Amino acid sequence: MKKYHSKWRNPEILLMLMAAAVPLSFASWSALINNFAIEQAAFDGAEFGMLQSIREIPGFLAFLVIFLLLYFREQNIAIISLLMLGVGTAITGYFPTLVGLFCTTWLMSLGFHYYQTIQNSLSLQWIEKSRTPYVLGKLIAVGSFTSLVAYLLIFLGLKAFGLEYSSTFAIAGCLTVVIVIIVWSCYPHYPSKTVQHKKLVLRKRYWLYYVLTFLSGARRQIFVVFAGFMMVEKFGYSAASLTLLFLINCAINIWLAPIIGKLIANWGESKALAFEYAGLIIIFVGYAFVQNANVAAALYILDHLFFALAIAIQTYFQKIADQADIASTAGVSFTINHIAAVILPATLGVVWLTSPAAVFLTGAGFAAVSLVLCLMVPNEPRSGKEVRLPFRAEAVRQGAVR
Repeated sequence: MKKYHSKWRNPEILLMLMAAAVPLSFASWSALINNFAIEQAAFDGAEFGMLQSIREIPGFLAFLVIFLLLYFREQNIAIISLLMLGVGTAITGYFPTLVGLFCTTWLMSLGFHYYQTIQNSLSLQWIEKSRTPYVLGKLIAVGSFTSLVAYLLIFLGLKAFGLEYSSTFAIAGCLTVVIVIIVWSCYPHYPSKTVQHKKLVLRKRYWLYYVLTFLSGARRQIFVVFAGFMMVEKFGYSAASLTLLFLINCAINIWLAPIIGKLIANWGESKALAFEYAGLIIIFVGYAFVQNANVAAALYILDHLFFALAIAIQTYFQKIADQADIASTAGVSFTINHIAAVILPATLGVVWLTSPAAVFLTGAGFAAVSLVLCLMVPNEPRSGKEVRLPFRAEAVRQGAVR
């Protein structure tokens, strides 16, 4: 790869700038959408679940990014996607209707999910394997910092200045657009080390990565859709109070995410994932039966902190993958991640009407299955050693090889 000598014009800084642009819009949207949907659009649980399912459809269609690669460079797709995210967020507050929210959410989500797909691909291509956990941890920390800024501005805007939802959404989206303009005008195109396949790639030897990705998407949706909704509907949290929780999460992640990156590098993917899934089982069971608003807030903060450990799924794939598969598999894995995301919010939204506890116990079940499967991740994964079989099967295989 060509060397760029400027301290601020290099691929890692570009990734960090783009990572900073995302939360300004998406974190603001996430912080406001629960209250906006209930207070302005009069959504109930089923309608909100449907909105979240629509939000996830672009993630389900992320595999189509492969066809965009036939005509556009990955870096350009990332920039255009960020622009769509910013514009979609900026106009959300002006359409407080069922159809209006469905349309603005689709535009915002299309930009968000296609950017995330490309970011995952570019990160695994541009960063050396030995540094990937550290750099991915830094990207999470950068995102957490800009999320912190966004949440702080929202909190002050709602509490101190009495901003309308429409103004708050617009400011957040426009800040993302400003960063898009900077990135587009100031950074050159950075080539990949390996020419990427421009077709869909599904390989049998990646099956464990695919399954862990699917389960991760299912669990995350239950948190994203229903944990925040519970805080508003069951415990009466205001938009400002919910934003304060996000502020706490982001402040901790600025410090914690790089440390988690180092822990993954030291522990290995299997141990890091096992720790994450064991903790999530406890948290989801807690959600199911919590009756105290402060305890619910503590669970919400802990849940969010476990997100950074998902880095281990990406570093596991980077170690086992053919380099030319990365861009294609980024799209495929995002689609796999969102299969459950398209179905679960609407389905569990109906379940929510009769039993909110059952929704969170479903999340605990997904975490338990993930815990069993992550024990099959080798201590030192690589191409040809993608899965650690149970002891007896491993012994049989080794005997057959001998």
